[in-house]
Amino acid sequence: MAKKNIRRDPLEPEIEIAFSPGVFVQDRSCCQFVEDLQRVATRIGVLLTTDAARATGLLETFLAGCHEKAEELDDSSGEFNLFAKDLICRWVKARQMSGAEAGETATTLLAWMDDDPCAFCYEIERQLAEALNAPGLAAFERLIRARLDATPASEEYDRRRWADVLRAVYVSQRNAAAYQSLAEQIGTTPKDCLALATMFVSSRPGLALEWVERGIELGRRTAFGSEAGYGLGRLRRELLVKLGREFAHLIWPSLRI
Repeated sequence: MAKKNIRRDPLEPEIEIAFSPGVFVQDRSCCQFVEDLQRVATRIGVLLTTDAARATGLLETFLAGCHEKAEELDDSSGEFNLFAKDLICRWVKARQMSGAEAGETATTLLAWMDDDPCAFCYEIERQLAEALNAPGLAAFERLIRARLDATPASEEYDRRRWADVLRAVYVSQRNAAAYQSLAEQIGTTPKDCLALATMFVSSRPGLALEWVERGIELGRRTAFGSEAGYGLGRLRRELLVKLGREFAHLIWPSLRI
């Protein structure tokens, strides 16, 4: 019985050539290597508006190549990792534009996050939240929420991980109520206060200031302060001006940062 000829996409050979299989890429050459990959990725990107399904398949091939190439390069600069993260987000957009089912996309993303030997999904939640459309973000949120709820309290690292993913989703959705509920469940931090304050800056500046003050107070209780301290201080000054209370610190010294 004659074998069927499987047609390769015309862009697949370009992807393969760009990866230079078998050639180790030194750190000093990694930036140029990624630029060469980027040129091929840009060509795939053009397909998003004309053939999103084809683009989806090519991006999956590209990501598979990234996993294989990870063992053949020195990515001390982190450029290759950032490129792979961007490919994942492009894949999300391609899936959405092709009309793919949102739940399947979210399920695949979670599977990639679970099995991530090259750390391409490490701290990718913010980029994913920006790439996912409303149905995709809702489907992703449901899966992550279920994963967090199923994680025992004793597994602190995993609970923090899934909570951070949910935080990114709620910020993207501007879902202050869900974010606050999560923060109270996990433990509110100065960073949480900054995120919540930022959500209320335009609509409820007074409430935003309350969250800023709470974040600053929480930071004071921490031995080495908080990483959100600078952002809280800057936002506090902006809100005082917005509320016409820019000289409040001269009247109430206790409000100084």
